Amino acid sequence: MRKFFNTRPWTGGVLAMAGAIAASLVVVLLLTLVLQINWSPQATLAGDVGNAGAQAQPAQLQIPTEPNTIADIVEATGPAVVKIETRTTVRGSATMDPFLNDPFFRQFFGGSFQSRPRVSQGLGSGFIITKDGYILTNEHVVDGADEISVTILGYDQPLPAKLIGADHDLDLAVLKVEAEKDLPFLQLGESDKTRVGEWVIAIGNPYGLDHTVTVGVISAKGRPVTVQDRQYRNLLQTDASINPGNSGGPLLNLRGEVIGINTAVNAQAQGIGFAIPTSTVQGVLKDLINNGKVAHPWLGVSLLPVTKEIARSLGLEQAVGAVVNGVVSGSPAERAGLKAGDVIQEYNGVAIKNPQDLVEQVAQTPVGSQVVVKLNRKGKTQEITVTIGEKQTKNL
Repeated sequence: MRKFFNTRPWTGGVLAMAGAIAASLVVVLLLTLVLQINWSPQATLAGDVGNAGAQAQPAQLQIPTEPNTIADIVEATGPAVVKIETRTTVRGSATMDPFLNDPFFRQFFGGSFQSRPRVSQGLGSGFIITKDGYILTNEHVVDGADEISVTILGYDQPLPAKLIGADHDLDLAVLKVEAEKDLPFLQLGESDKTRVGEWVIAIGNPYGLDHTVTVGVISAKGRPVTVQDRQYRNLLQTDASINPGNSGGPLLNLRGEVIGINTAVNAQAQGIGFAIPTSTVQGVLKDLINNGKVAHPWLGVSLLPVTKEIARSLGLEQAVGAVVNGVVSGSPAERAGLKAGDVIQEYNGVAIKNPQDLVEQVAQTPVGSQVVVKLNRKGKTQEITVTIGEKQTKNL
């Protein structure tokens, strides 16, 4: 009977089994720890390890980790986003109605019969930037409007708005409303510090649907875009949906700061919208409020790039610079003595490689400044001093 109930083999089996279970638990704990490290929403990215022996600095992933991050931002900033409605009276003409061109028709009804004016209505967005009622929007939202009204959350009726300042080329406008109390307003952030891939939030009134929220990322920066007669040079591109009626509304970062003004959408593409960066706004906002306009520097020339053929014909060593194709009558360029055929090679000490370089340099020059232009005229190098004027037309 003892051999059937010998406890030594049974004890050894129990100990072996306990050891296996303990080892399994250790493995499970280690795997759990590894999985937590790899899949935690607080995971970080490795920093710069370019220097041998230097300790890598982790960079926190900039994603909305809290479930209500975007909702909280929208709740906090939404009251400062407004709907802008415009009314424009368009005078009719006899050519608009074929009956008015009929002599018999005019004789029958008498000379007092006139065509009726029609009223065109517009819709856009904007956002309040001061507690006393200054509002920022796009110029094309209010262009030519006879009446402007603004709908603000908490007010039963739209408030009449006054146009304080506007700039066609930059597509920016400032409005002012008089309210009974201090208004909520948004802070302008630094768009230059925004990185491609960061999350952004667009709020506006697309197709008249009040306070519509869309979310996306910054797809690109510094985009040059031409829309009708406007040439935007430095737009933010985003895949956050921007539709008609969104124009003038804010593009926000995850701190609730405005980094752009929603402006244009590419109707032939999916997820390609554009916004004017706040770096552009901040440089001209005081001028719009205090002077009602922005003073644009003006040289007064049309330009062509220097091709290899042009360089060869003028005896230039390299095909760089900007060829003056024409000079506007009465312009600063004409007064300074610039002529068609001149090749501008330097502007105030800055090398000019192509026409765009010159355009950018002129745009950064204060009106009234004197600059030295180095040029090549018929194979000879000259320097001419030009006093930059204020742009009155759409020429350079």
